[in-house]
Amino acid sequence: MRVEDACRPGLFTVDVDDSLEVAAHRMDQAQLGALAVVDGQRLVGIVTERALVRAIARADDPADVPVAAYASSSPQTAKVEQDARAVVQRMLVLGARHLPETSSDGRLIGMVSMRDLLAVEAWA
Repeated sequence: MRVEDACRPGLFTVDVDDSLEVAAHRMDQAQLGALAVVDGQRLVGIVTERALVRAIARADDPADVPVAAYASSSPQTAKVEQDARAVVQRMLVLGARHLPETSSDGRLIGMVSMRDLLAVEAWA
């Protein structure tokens, strides 16, 4: 099984300068646990539900805090042609529940989650 077998269509992103509030609304509307953070066309990080919880726990106002303040930096990615089990193992080592998914030419095309990979494996 390859990563592309688990991919849900659609690319959901947030701009590096957008607020955490904007990110939270996009996650809620799309029912996602993470968004790719972009600067133009370039992937610069990931913002997750965990990041939103940290911001709220620290009493930061999500409307006033830029995504960049809580986004991961230098994100790992999963290529569509990679073996899904190898990606799952890497995610476990990293403690990641989401990885940006890239095409063979390096373009950002989506986000693969541990849940997506588990669902495909369970039904294979």
